[in-house]
Amino acid sequence: MKNSLYLRQGLYTLDPRGATCVSLVRKYGIPPSYNSVELDLMKRMIDRDISWIYFNRRILQEAQREEVPLLERLKYLGIYSNNLDEFFRVRVSAMKRVVEYATSMEREPTGACERDQDPLVAAYRLREIARLTYDYSMEFDATFETLKRLLAEERIFLIDETQLNAQQRDYIHTVYRNDLNSVTYPLILTQGAQVGELTDSSIYLAVRMANRAQTREDFALIELPTGEFDRFIELPTAQGEDCILFLDDMVRCCLPLIFAGLGYDTFEAYTLKFTRDAEMALEGDVEEGLVEKVARGVKQRKKGEPIRLVYDRRMPEAMLRYFEQIFVIDSYDTCVGGGRYHNMKDLMDFPHCHREDLRFAPQPPVEIPEMGAAESLLALIRRQDLYLHYPYHSFSNYLRLLREAALSPEVEQIRTTVYRLAKDSQVVKALICAARHGKRVTVAVELMARFDEASNIHWSRKMQEAGIEVLFGMEGQKVHCKLTSIALHDGTAISCVSTGNFHEGNARSYTDVTLLTANPALGAEVCRVFDLIRCPTQTVEFHHLWVSPHTMRQGLMARIDREIAHAQAGRPAYILCKINHITDTKMVRKLYAAARAGVKLHLMVRGNCSLVPSEVPNGNLQVRGIIDRYLEHSRIVIFGNGGGDQEECWMGSADWMPRNLDHRIEVYVPVYDPKIKAELRRIVCYGLQDNQAARVVDGTDANTLYENGGAPFRSQRELYRYYQACHDGVAVADSEVLHEEPWAQ
Repeated sequence: MKNSLYLRQGLYTLDPRGATCVSLVRKYGIPPSYNSVELDLMKRMIDRDISWIYFNRRILQEAQREEVPLLERLKYLGIYSNNLDEFFRVRVSAMKRVVEYATSMEREPTGACERDQDPLVAAYRLREIARLTYDYSMEFDATFETLKRLLAEERIFLIDETQLNAQQRDYIHTVYRNDLNSVTYPLILTQGAQVGELTDSSIYLAVRMANRAQTREDFALIELPTGEFDRFIELPTAQGEDCILFLDDMVRCCLPLIFAGLGYDTFEAYTLKFTRDAEMALEGDVEEGLVEKVARGVKQRKKGEPIRLVYDRRMPEAMLRYFEQIFVIDSYDTCVGGGRYHNMKDLMDFPHCHREDLRFAPQPPVEIPEMGAAESLLALIRRQDLYLHYPYHSFSNYLRLLREAALSPEVEQIRTTVYRLAKDSQVVKALICAARHGKRVTVAVELMARFDEASNIHWSRKMQEAGIEVLFGMEGQKVHCKLTSIALHDGTAISCVSTGNFHEGNARSYTDVTLLTANPALGAEVCRVFDLIRCPTQTVEFHHLWVSPHTMRQGLMARIDREIAHAQAGRPAYILCKINHITDTKMVRKLYAAARAGVKLHLMVRGNCSLVPSEVPNGNLQVRGIIDRYLEHSRIVIFGNGGGDQEECWMGSADWMPRNLDHRIEVYVPVYDPKIKAELRRIVCYGLQDNQAARVVDGTDANTLYENGGAPFRSQRELYRYYQACHDGVAVADSEVLHEEPWAQ
């Protein structure tokens, strides 16, 4: 429990590698294979997981901004909490396994393994994550209290059980008798009750019951019935007011009723939650198929060992120790004292209270004039390339294309990739419709899409029952590309290449771009990607697409080298990029080299970023990240190539991380159509000019808002206005945004 105690008291070791890592270093020293070049580069890079923590803080900081509507600020708190839960389930659990294995097996760290498998690196990460998580939890609680006060000023009162009036208390007791009583089952642990299988998606109340007369004390655990009740209970109140009660506090109010007849007369209840290791072990019988292995792994995930305990910091020490033992929290786990409430991801669903003025103004998708006027999208795309930019454009345009392909006698075959699907997927329904109309339909499903494995297995079986051929790819190599190919009987094909999943839910909140083209060269290579998925060991050549793990890294490196050559020759040399993550060591090294050689790098990086711009003192490396009403998700990169008409524009599914470049099937497509190139350039340049929602990414957690001295410019709002203007046939002036660019000087 030593690390947990340090965390509660705010005591940390001064050694930057952390307490566990100190012991490893003392025992083994720095491995000789860590040469000076690698050590120097490690010092000049931000660790991917630490940079992710910094990114998540940007979301927390959005909840603190007065410019953001009040109910949206609550939503950002929910997103921050949900992100952190998933991070612990996936990344922190992996680090813990690495450190535990090294110490338990007394395995000497050699430095020869990848960074993710190095116990020294993992121990450093665990120490820093524990420290930052603790600091940010204090910031989170303070922000939540501020928002509660601001809600009260708007006559929306978030109260607890001690603030109920007589009418509200009677209402709660009525709810208990009619509904809550039948779904609340406490476990009195000190009387021998077995904990059983607890889920980390649930919230628990740790209850202390006592009898003053008999000096009797017991501890109990109650799982909140979130399946039967909303987390937030709307109470009867005066007209013009809203009173909201946490479900936690409704149960607290009912503790005397829950434990009636057992002789207790005092009660204390403290919220706690825990996070389980979400790793799936796929080992099994050689004859067992991948679907069966994944299905079994999903079930086993529910039994993963706890790796984080979050508790109400007011909980008495003896009570906390008792529950740490119940959950088997050890010295490698994170034990965080927080506020009164946990599982704050539920704030994403906080009641709207009929206050639309406290939310973002509606932005319904803008119709694309060409597509709205076309009788046949298949015919339209054969005449001209098109693009969709969600959520500014509706995902229904893609669904319309699939439905037409399902019904059209011109269509012979449909092939597509699936990484994540909506709960009631219209995409799958369209594909099943196509199969029932006699089309050959092939769907490559990624079974290992984390936390969507069960859903993907379900839809795979539904599609197989409908006669669709389902491909699962090769174990250990995820299919992450976003492709659709519609083959016609005349030998032509329509290709859809996207930066995000074909998912109608995501398309309402994620910014993604889909290219629709009938270019025969691109279409032929898209078909080759499906051949590669079917048989990953075969040799397939690509001359237009970049495809991981075969040609993506080489293509990127070659283009960066070309920009370096342009800079050295005195020609315009720049890279404009919008991407989610940059953590690959080789890419970081190459980008540093390019910036030092005179290439201007202007990057929009939403999440993990290992780059430290100050490492290039000439100012050629600029990195910013946008957190706004939509999740920035599109991946677009523009290479100057001497400037002017020689610019190259690429888009696709891959971030610049080792997993995307070396261990997954990913696709980047070149954009040849001049009009669409200009539109994608606009998307990137609008983001680079954003001085309202963009923050400076500098290798620290400061996340200061970007300022350029210009008029206020919020890229997501301005893009929506631009698409509205296009729909209305109004010209848009772009001189400052698209032409007076520092990288073009």
